Amino acid sequence: MSIASAENGVSMLDFDEPTYEVIAGEYKELPPMSAREAGLGTKLVIKLGNHVDDHRLGQAVNEMLFDLRPMVDRSRRPDVAYVSYDRWPKSRLIPRTNAWPVVPDLAVEIISPTNTFEEVLEKMREYFQAGTRLVWFVFSVAQEVYAYTTPTTTRIFTRADDLTADPVLPGFKLPLANLFEEGTED
Repeated sequence: MSIASAENGVSMLDFDEPTYEVIAGEYKELPPMSAREAGLGTKLVIKLGNHVDDHRLGQAVNEMLFDLRPMVDRSRRPDVAYVSYDRWPKSRLIPRTNAWPVVPDLAVEIISPTNTFEEVLEKMREYFQAGTRLVWFVFSVAQEVYAYTTPTTTRIFTRADDLTADPVLPGFKLPLANLFEEGTED
């Protein structure tokens, strides 16, 4: 999103700027998220942010572009991410660059109807190759979270479970029924 100047001198937000990732040096535009998935991402970053702030663990961010080089020639944009103060000290400001040059401890992808199985698996493998410690895939329709601790080790959390992130986020616990609560469809 950028600021565009209107004829009357009032600034307006330009929503036409695409969201992208960088794959082997090439910009790849990402399709927009649906409102439902964007809402889940917002809820999740708030819950994670409150926990990491309360326990002084690091930073939770949404839609941040991460430079995963040199391990992977990619800059990926997880829907939500957590970076510990071990990886990026509290005293160090996030740079004013397009991509944050740090590997998140936790990467969260909210699965949208536009995501393919192949691209989801590719992202998960890349996150682990770069050094991410935990990857969550949030499925809004099924109301489940697939938590990967390695590319081949997963735990499925259902609406009846409390989502946890030990040892990456000690003490974090979120009842998934709270994350997935919503009204009826119109």
